[in-house]
Amino acid sequence: MAMSRDSKSGLEGMETGTLFQEGGEAATDRAEAGLGQAAAHFIRPSFPARVINRLYGWITSIGFGLPNSYVLRVSGRKTGKIRSVPVNVLSYNGKLFLVATRGHTQWSRNALANRNVTLKRGRLRTQFRLRVVLDAEKPKVLKAYVNRFHRMSGRFFPISASSPSSAFAPIAARYPVFELIRI
Repeated sequence: MAMSRDSKSGLEGMETGTLFQEGGEAATDRAEAGLGQAAAHFIRPSFPARVINRLYGWITSIGFGLPNSYVLRVSGRKTGKIRSVPVNVLSYNGKLFLVATRGHTQWSRNALANRNVTLKRGRLRTQFRLRVVLDAEKPKVLKAYVNRFHRMSGRFFPISASSPSSAFAPIAARYPVFELIRI
């Protein structure tokens, strides 16, 4: 279902102008995403956090929730089953971004394996292709994300929202960041 022009979702009208290289991008992106590291950074959610995430995902999927909240739907990298998780979408410099605030999560690994995802909010579904944001590009996006969503995700970052973007450079590899490109 296409989004209407008067949609307040924040996704309408975002153009990125990003081009893709099809040959060899997966291996390069996996290396840039830090998945070759022995112990990738991941903050495991507690049982209450998992329950709250599931409840919030349901609320978002029926059309309620905060303005930048969506349910991300991505195929599992091993099973191919559709996996759903609530996410916050950052609009920054006319582009849309997803940030894995808990580190190298299952959804971020699935998204890396299958670049096509769907964002759902109520009856609206929008398909995107993902571009992995390189570590060198991440500090400004991470700072913008922490500034925008500091109440929900600030606890996952060891750096305060008031820090300069250069302070995020040393931790950039811990957090997968994807640019959303409408297809």
